[in-house]
Amino acid sequence: MSEESLRDALESRQFEPKVRSDFLGGVRSGVNGTPTFFINGERHDGSYEVVDLALAIDAHLHAKAPL
Repeated sequence: MSEESLRDALESRQFEPKVRSDFLGGVRSGVNGTPTFFINGERHDGSYEVVDLALAIDAHLHAKAPL
């Protein structure tokens, strides 16, 4: 998209319905800010540091593993 096309789209609010739909979908999913991470459909409320995310994913995998 060229700079002029983008400017026209913003002025005409071309993408407003899509942005509104995405925003409301996020609200319905429990997103209250960015970034928001979900691990297998569950919102992660801990730290977003790489090590902490990896540990949360690992814990979730082990908690859900069949016996």
